[in-house]
Amino acid sequence: MNNTFFTDNEKNIPRGTVRTRFAPSPTGYMHVGNLRTALYAYLIAKKNGGTFILRIEDTDKARQVEGAEELIYKTLASCGIIPDESPKVGGLTPPYIQSERRGIYKQYAEYLVELGGAYRDAEAPDVIRQRIPQDGATTFSDLVYGTITTPNADLDENVLIKSDGLPTYNFANVIDDHLMGITHIVRGSEYLSSTPKYNLLYEAFGWTPPEYIHCPPVMRDKQNKMSKRHGDPSFEDLAEQGFLPAAIVNYVALLGWSPGGERELFTLSELSDSFTIEGISKSPSIFDIIKLRYFNSEYIKRLTDEEFRAVAAEDLNKIASYSASPENALVIERLTQPRIDLLSGIAELWAFLGELPDYGTELFVHAKSKSTLESAAAAIVWLIDALEQEDSWDNESLTAVMTELSEAHGVKKSVVMWPARIAMAGQAVTPGGATEIAVLLGKAEAIRRLTIAAKKLSAEGV
Repeated sequence: MNNTFFTDNEKNIPRGTVRTRFAPSPTGYMHVGNLRTALYAYLIAKKNGGTFILRIEDTDKARQVEGAEELIYKTLASCGIIPDESPKVGGLTPPYIQSERRGIYKQYAEYLVELGGAYRDAEAPDVIRQRIPQDGATTFSDLVYGTITTPNADLDENVLIKSDGLPTYNFANVIDDHLMGITHIVRGSEYLSSTPKYNLLYEAFGWTPPEYIHCPPVMRDKQNKMSKRHGDPSFEDLAEQGFLPAAIVNYVALLGWSPGGERELFTLSELSDSFTIEGISKSPSIFDIIKLRYFNSEYIKRLTDEEFRAVAAEDLNKIASYSASPENALVIERLTQPRIDLLSGIAELWAFLGELPDYGTELFVHAKSKSTLESAAAAIVWLIDALEQEDSWDNESLTAVMTELSEAHGVKKSVVMWPARIAMAGQAVTPGGATEIAVLLGKAEAIRRLTIAAKKLSAEGV
């Protein structure tokens, strides 16, 4: 065989810098484990001033899902994980889609047969298999798990080229990683058992293997890996539920990696500066949605007013009275941002503005506020009389009215404000106080709800 093709390819391999890759198959959604692999590969490249590559491994045509490739680009972009080289932006070692590299694999497979590292099946001459030594063992080093040795007798002789001429994943990824100059390979620990066979391919070609970083699995619980089939969320699911991409990225980074210390919140740029391979754990990590909600709440609080308005616009616009006036919108935004851990929870938080919930009079009783059924009934009557005469309907004016009522009747201000809030919201916990809720409801609706409360209490003989 003419070796010019192979020697020319060797000359074109980028060398001298760290090069990592994320090589997903376009077979569906982006699950959390995939996102973590992409993130770690990106962080290793950025920490070392290197190059992060996106390569699409589409040789398994039967499992491809329409739109999945575009979803990969969209997910990475929304997370800020921007490839330096990819099918869309090009790079030093194109093409970056495996199906477009088809001719390369066949030539390398034929070359490997000549080198003695592969052979053709007698009954299927178009199929080429890897030749595994019959004795001895294969040893490789992993930067997370250390040195691993596997008896060659335990290794299967994998198919490298299928009868349709397409390569298997096990062969194509080795060829591509070498020709693209990949120095560090990040992947799940489920590939540990296959790595000896990959190393034997490198050895047969006379190539130096890359550094391996195998990551432990992300688990739903102590016994089960996360699985879309069992209802575990993908990145898209989490985004649709109202999790911010930055919060997801921060949390996913800590699923198997420790920065060393108590700090938990990191921007992507800070992760790039802080990330170390030594911090990757050998132990599986359990995906905790409650912990992720905490991260999300912290990220929501850190948004500027403009950023919050932009990311929450769809949910804010579902709130009754949000669009009634700019003043109402500002009040709702100010009260919402520090109180939510999911964007999708915004509408539910304010649902009482649209429709008064059915509630029981026991909500009027609150020991700390000194509110009883009797005091609530009296306070609501005072409020209705006073508010019907009130022309100004803003927070300052309504606060003054309620303060004056409490002073006039010799009670704590909370004796007036607690039942006012319960009557207008119909629930014990609200994002705003009595005066803020009254302003958002408007005078007519606020008094209507107070009147309903007075009738509820009267019906019970209070």
